[in-house]
Amino acid sequence: MSRKRETPSAGTPATGPDRLDLRADCANCFGLCCVALPFARSADFAVDKPAGRPCTNLQADFRCGIHTRLRERGFSGCTVFDCFGAGQKISQLTFGGRDWRQAPDTAPRMFEVFPVMRALHELLWYVAEALTLRPARPIHADLRRARENLERHTRGSAESLARLDVAALRQEVNALLLRAGELVRARVPGRKKNHRGADLIGARLKGADLRGANLRGACLIAADLSGADLREADLIGVDFRDADLTGADLTGAIFLTQAQLDAAKGDATTTLPQALSHPAHWVSATAS
Repeated sequence: MSRKRETPSAGTPATGPDRLDLRADCANCFGLCCVALPFARSADFAVDKPAGRPCTNLQADFRCGIHTRLRERGFSGCTVFDCFGAGQKISQLTFGGRDWRQAPDTAPRMFEVFPVMRALHELLWYVAEALTLRPARPIHADLRRARENLERHTRGSAESLARLDVAALRQEVNALLLRAGELVRARVPGRKKNHRGADLIGARLKGADLRGANLRGACLIAADLSGADLREADLIGVDFRDADLTGADLTGAIFLTQAQLDAAKGDATTTLPQALSHPAHWVSATAS
């Protein structure tokens, strides 16, 4: 599923050197997201697939056979998944370039630790972003220590990855990310809205003032956010599937990922943080 975008370059963030290794490189991955992870027949996937079974679209070279037609073939879920570079790390470092087809005995453990590595890389992505936030300077030293700890875990063996308590590690890092978000939002004048973890499915928020809002973990599936002001909002973990971001201003929004944008709707009038790009299907929808 990872990085199956409409074009090879569509949706690729312009990241600094600290995040170059946190971008998916399918050419150096053994198609792990297409094998290790399960998916269920739904609006996002055309078929059912259990964990550990290769997707029928996976080719012998570990590339997707319908890469350019995923949305039209009913696999839009693949276009919005990002492993944050975990796939190539597991393939080339953890297992030293031995793929699960040539070495079938590696398959169970390889598929087991792929989600663990993805979780670590996702946390590294957020920590790297937090280290670019000037208001978060008071905790930059703590963030650097967290980054070093996470990187150390990613270089561990498959066995050490399998034993890792990801939930505890996530909780520890999330406390720092929460503080970073608070420091950024505190710079926004006036009272800020708190919709942390809120169920806002289908909410009518057209033109809403959400500048500096806490939207961490909010469910905004199919919400109307057209023309909304989301500047400096904390958007970590927000579910933007089919949300309308047409004309919305996300300048300076923090912890927003390309995958979240890829799951949403928008157009050229949607203003994004500098490191992110307008998804290719937004352009296509606008042109049509």
